[in-house]
Amino acid sequence: MDQQAIMKRKMISAIVFAVIMAIGLLVFIGLYIDETKLVQQKYREQYHTSLAHVSEDIDSYLNAEGDKDMRYTRIVCDASNADSFAFLLDDFTEKQKTVNELYTCLLKYPEQMREKLEDVKTAVNDMKQELDKGYEKADEIIASVNKKGN
Repeated sequence: MDQQAIMKRKMISAIVFAVIMAIGLLVFIGLYIDETKLVQQKYREQYHTSLAHVSEDIDSYLNAEGDKDMRYTRIVCDASNADSFAFLLDDFTEKQKTVNELYTCLLKYPEQMREKLEDVKTAVNDMKQELDKGYEKADEIIASVNKKGN
């Protein structure tokens, strides 16, 4: 065998190897994209579950007698969960801001927000159903909070 034949065989082997590597890379890219979509779907499910918990906790707060502070704390905790999952969702930027501000108002201004829980429940239920009017209602609630008060 001469030098040219050896080089030709090495080039063919290199091309075959490169093609196999490219196919493998494309398969892994496809798997990554598929897994990313599954993770986003799970985050969205958890977001909706957290919103459902917020709504249930508001019902519990409004219908309860007794330890309302503990029930309000549960509302804040579930709103925190919803905020966290909203942050993880792609293509959710403006809605993330609304969810975060609603959570912040619940946390920082409990006296004012306790008076608005009926409206918050309505907004959260609409948000859970992915209706824009829920986010608009939440924005109205946020705007109505006196941020210089308690």
